[in-house]
Amino acid sequence: MNTGDSTIELPVSTLSGVGPKLAEKFSQIGIQTLQDLIFHLPFRYQDRTRLTPIGGLQPSQDAVICGYSKGSDIVFGRRRSLLCRLQDDTGTVTLRFFHFSKSQQIQLQTGSKLLCYGEARHGSSGLEIYHPEITRLADNAEPNLDDRLTPIYPATEGLSQKRLRTFVAEAMNKLDESGELPELLPVELTQKLRMPGLKDSLLYLHRPPQNASLAELDEGEHPAQQRLAFEELLAHHLTLIRNRNRLRAHRAPVLPAPAAKIEIFKQQIGFELTAAQARCVREISDDLTQPRPMLRLLQGDVGSGKTVVSAIAALQAIANDYQVALMAPTEILAEQHLLSFTNWFQPMGFKVALLTGKTRAKTRRETLEQLANGRISILIGTHALFQEGVEYHNLGLVIIDEQHRFGVHQRLELRDKGSSSDNNGEHYPHQLIMTATPIPRTLAMSAYADLDFSVIDGLPPGRKPVTTVVLSDKRRDEVVERIQNICNLGRQVYWVCTLIEESENLQCQAAEDTLINLQAALPGLRIGLIHGRLKAAEKSKMMDQFKAHQLDLLVATTVIEVGVDVPNASLMVIENPERLGLAQLHQLRGRVGRGDAESFCLLLYHAPLSQHGKERLKVMRETSDGFVIAEKDLELRGPGEVLGTRQTGDLQFRIADLVRDQGLLPEVKLAAIQLMENQPQRVMH
Repeated sequence: MNTGDSTIELPVSTLSGVGPKLAEKFSQIGIQTLQDLIFHLPFRYQDRTRLTPIGGLQPSQDAVICGYSKGSDIVFGRRRSLLCRLQDDTGTVTLRFFHFSKSQQIQLQTGSKLLCYGEARHGSSGLEIYHPEITRLADNAEPNLDDRLTPIYPATEGLSQKRLRTFVAEAMNKLDESGELPELLPVELTQKLRMPGLKDSLLYLHRPPQNASLAELDEGEHPAQQRLAFEELLAHHLTLIRNRNRLRAHRAPVLPAPAAKIEIFKQQIGFELTAAQARCVREISDDLTQPRPMLRLLQGDVGSGKTVVSAIAALQAIANDYQVALMAPTEILAEQHLLSFTNWFQPMGFKVALLTGKTRAKTRRETLEQLANGRISILIGTHALFQEGVEYHNLGLVIIDEQHRFGVHQRLELRDKGSSSDNNGEHYPHQLIMTATPIPRTLAMSAYADLDFSVIDGLPPGRKPVTTVVLSDKRRDEVVERIQNICNLGRQVYWVCTLIEESENLQCQAAEDTLINLQAALPGLRIGLIHGRLKAAEKSKMMDQFKAHQLDLLVATTVIEVGVDVPNASLMVIENPERLGLAQLHQLRGRVGRGDAESFCLLLYHAPLSQHGKERLKVMRETSDGFVIAEKDLELRGPGEVLGTRQTGDLQFRIADLVRDQGLLPEVKLAAIQLMENQPQRVMH
């Protein structure tokens, strides 16, 4: 918005009655300036504009009623309460107060004329209203009803709704007088989209007329709300585009595709690329030959073959004498990548190394020295890759696996590690970001507007769909019997213990207990255990044993969510799946179905299930399409959780809702392009 000493940027303390203590209360809900206050919108509305006859009250209905007290009493049940019977010509209702004073008792005495507002609900004496707002009227006085809907704002203790409404009204008056509510959207755009102006939208939402549609306002679908959501989404989109353009203004290494080496690599891996993989390889390769930094997101469902595509991109960098950093969210996934990349690139003469938080001091020193002098071509690791003391000789490509596990800031830190300067300006490495969590189109258009997209939209030949079965944990014995039968056929099984709470120790303890119980129930099977507290070498050893079929059953925590490939495993049991999000369940399920046997995923839930829990498990049972699952995950959990930004603070909208307002996104994208082309001065400050 505006800059400078404008009315809109005045602190809330300029409002009459707002001292330091109240200003602190405002600060607690994110309000510092008059602009913050006028964009602090109601989250619901009450209709106090009409009188409802007592006989016409409906359960769960907010209503204004007027009648005479027919007496009040203090009653003693499970809780002491004050009851008042209110009557008009059409019926009687009970007012109930659990907290009351002597003055309230006097106010409710027999014969008093009372104007009340509250929600009717079923109670022990029929319809009751708990703690209604009450005004005592003179016998001959007519009720003074509101002429507009009453806004209810997000508030905090010490900042009542009445005071908030007064302060918002004063702020709106000040801005109205100053003429300082600038229209940032061009008139032709708002006319084309048939949207009201900014000022009209704010006035309407803070003081909706009597005939406003409560249903439309509650759903956030009123044109005034959509106008503000559109502007917020557009501002967010323009910020991402501007960031992208700034980065694109820098230079990046030009990396010609090494055709001969790529052919050798393809022959070496022993399988043909799918059409989707080949298309993604071409798109990435074209980007790497440009003198500006690549910013590309590689999406592919579980098991679609993203790693091979990223390896070919890495080859294009290292064949041109540049280094590659591959960052994974977990040590087990980093180790899996190390194994694959070493097998592929060591025979071609390229050194691949690992760096994680648990790398021993001596190995770490040697690795950092070889990285700095350029002997290491590909460094694979966790967030340790961008920590202090890690210096690259010539970083040309950054690959980030499972983007949603890292905050945006971590991604930028790793990119900045590879920045360098010369006479031609600042240089940055290319970036390839991978995710096996399909990102709904809605989020992709908003959260990743600064990235180009490549999608591997098919699975490699031979991948079989996994049958998903939802079972109560009361049928645990049947599941154990099924495990025995499958292992008798020479197949292998995962048993996943989910997080009990945010404690790795408790999670590991649960897995250890499960191991003991399964060893007792299945004495003839070779059972292993893997969890986050094991040392890297112990985890690698356990996974190697499972891959070599020296173990029949692997009890694990969710550390096996990504990067584990054992084709002989054909059954996965997930205990307490209701504790996990859909994307994580989908990732876990993707560990089976990698061989030629029919594969199953058993979701062993503990009753009772919440409504969300039921919906999640139903989706898992009905579909294996990662994009369908991602859309449902977005709907159930919200964008912050799906993208992993709840902790990082990214993608927090004040007005817009990505699920509700996804219909606006195509127009937002179009408007951004038009503004950048036709009116850059509007968006460049």
